[in-house]
Amino acid sequence: MKFKDKLLEGTLLSRYKRFFADVEYNGEKFTIHVPNTGSLKSVIEKSPEKPQKIWFSLHGDETKKLKGTLEAVQTPTGVWVGVNTANPNRIVTEAIQKKPFLPHWKSYNYYKPEFKISKETRLDGAFFSTEEDYIDYKENKKSKVKAHFIEIKNTTYVSEEKKAIAQFPDAVTERGQKHLTEMMELMKLGHQCEIIYTVQRSDTKTFSPCAQHDPKYAQLFYRAMDAGLKVTPLIVYMDRTQIYLTSEKLNVI
Repeated sequence: MKFKDKLLEGTLLSRYKRFFADVEYNGEKFTIHVPNTGSLKSVIEKSPEKPQKIWFSLHGDETKKLKGTLEAVQTPTGVWVGVNTANPNRIVTEAIQKKPFLPHWKSYNYYKPEFKISKETRLDGAFFSTEEDYIDYKENKKSKVKAHFIEIKNTTYVSEEKKAIAQFPDAVTERGQKHLTEMMELMKLGHQCEIIYTVQRSDTKTFSPCAQHDPKYAQLFYRAMDAGLKVTPLIVYMDRTQIYLTSEKLNVI
């Protein structure tokens, strides 16, 4: 995915109230939006020895209070970490359009994003063999069509104790717990389910759920894997002009 304009490089002064960051660029200080509800542990240091570099975009609308959006932060170890949680869905959708991006998607010829599985819940998408199968599944409650459901999770946290292990989540996620529970129910009905963890940093070698930050999520994660959940942690690369999903899959431990 190409950025509309080349990202600007500035300095992070502080992040507060989750969604706000004070930054400095070319001697000017202003506030931008942080599109991430997570804690961003292992990404933004609370008391860095030196200011952290950031990449951000400006929208140019003088009527808006926040001038732009935070896209990436450079950690003290030098690695750049993407923090915009809107990007994973975009780049996965783009990858799906490049058939076949992953081998196990090869047999599906129709993809429906934002798939509603109940009155309360949507998953990020669903694969069907054909568009006709999708229509049949949608309109016929007794349909025997089987789907491949996917959920996409933004992943930025690296274990502080065991380096190079990407972990999700970085804070308690009741929504994530619910997705795992509902996917187990879908698999009982014969559907396939997959979670794609888009790892927006390149200094990781393996993946695991983070029991330290959300023990219930970790417990449900392994139950879901035992029930057949496909777990696909993929490395994401970005620079100041683009961000893209790779097929570099991390081993799950």
